Amino acid sequence: MESKPKIKLYSVVIDCIDPCRLAEFYAELIGWETVFSDAEYAVIGAPGSRQGAYPGITFQYNPDYERPVWPEKSGTQQQMEHLDFAVDDLEGAVRHAVDCGATIAAEQFSEHWRVMLDPEGHPFCLCEMKHILDSVDCRLM
Repeated sequence: MESKPKIKLYSVVIDCIDPCRLAEFYAELIGWETVFSDAEYAVIGAPGSRQGAYPGITFQYNPDYERPVWPEKSGTQQQMEHLDFAVDDLEGAVRHAVDCGATIAAEQFSEHWRVMLDPEGHPFCLCEMKHILDSVDCRLM
């Protein structure tokens, strides 16, 4: 019987023009730290983690990066991904994200989350999910 290979999520990779700037934005937003950076890549991870020990977020330089249009419109640059963040205080998290450099998307679709845009136009959501943040599994991280 053939054994399965070991597979572990290493990183979510986001294309951008300025990897260091975008890494700084997300590190400040969620309280993580930069674990590696150069002109081509920047990686953030949970405080105290080594690169690869915990899934991180990698920001990759792409000279052809185009800001996505959100919400999507046919014939325009589409979003390739978005990140969701659980928050305990939605309006406080929105203020914090704006202070970090995000903008609030013009169109919203729920009272329970806010669609935000990072400094390079990637959408991300702040989701009011206090029950997740208070769970035992989340506190262990």
